[in-house]
Amino acid sequence: MDEVFGRKDMITPTELRDLSAKSDLRGFAQLASHFGAIAATGILLSLTWGSWLAAPVFLIHGVLINFLYAGQHEMSHWTVFKTRKLNEIFGRLFGFVLIYPRDFDQIQHFAHHRYTNLWEKDGELERPPYSLASYLLWVFGPTYWYSRIRRVVRFSFGVVTERYIPDARKPDVIREARFHLAGYALIAVASVATGSWLAVTHWLAPMMVTKVVHQLQNTIEHLGLPHVDDIALNTRSTRTNAFMRWMCWNMQYHTAHHAFPGVPFHKLPDLHRTIFVAKNRKPQEMSYLGFQAALIRAFWGGRTEADYPNDRIWISDETDLSPSAPAAPDDPTGLKMEA
Repeated sequence: MDEVFGRKDMITPTELRDLSAKSDLRGFAQLASHFGAIAATGILLSLTWGSWLAAPVFLIHGVLINFLYAGQHEMSHWTVFKTRKLNEIFGRLFGFVLIYPRDFDQIQHFAHHRYTNLWEKDGELERPPYSLASYLLWVFGPTYWYSRIRRVVRFSFGVVTERYIPDARKPDVIREARFHLAGYALIAVASVATGSWLAVTHWLAPMMVTKVVHQLQNTIEHLGLPHVDDIALNTRSTRTNAFMRWMCWNMQYHTAHHAFPGVPFHKLPDLHRTIFVAKNRKPQEMSYLGFQAALIRAFWGGRTEADYPNDRIWISDETDLSPSAPAAPDDPTGLKMEA
């Protein structure tokens, strides 16, 4: 996934080279902070279990687990660590936790980047157009988890029907699914043997119940934008706060990421400033809740995704025209245009 898909007039080769520098230190710092937060909420969940205080801790813990996908996504791009093997090791670990095997994720995601938002080719668009009901079932998790679990089981039986998976890679996803199933079975057997419910109370249940929060990020990135081959039109960035940017490994700068996916997560704010703010440009962007409200209105009354044009934006928000990048270190306003 080292190929660059982007507009060459956005940035100079020197700027892109500097922004594409990877760092084991920055990767481990982000990894440690995310793992540390999950460990802290996990311990607190154990201490509060059985009391009403466990409910908010349970929810926060689950949200933190779900957002590990942001790290897995970046590791699929090989950008979190300079040491390439570390991206694979931790990417596979995250994929196991999230029931989202790494090899499959990489193949699907490559097709997504290569054919972003193009029906029939984008690996993430192998689905019927959304209705309000199907959208809500996906956002809140029932159909999401059904499809993820069913796919792992199907692959383990050697059934691979996804058109974007090349024949040469089918043995990889089959073998990977079988390793996943074996690992899950081992955990289940150990849990029964020890009489422990930890795998349910501290992993599966919080992760599945809180999927809806992570889906706020998944759905805002491309839905409601044109199915055309133009990153500036088919990808949306997100206006949000510093905590959400940390938890999502800066994936809110999604247009910048799609323009130059070789740039690591910790450099995405700088990339955004370079290709948008400094040039007085602005990507498509909305807030999480603003997007969800607009989408529900668009689907209200029985309308579906198929009722909207493929070549025009049908979900947008022009109420906030301020740059979405955080302020540069020497510019507390965040509005300075860099030379």
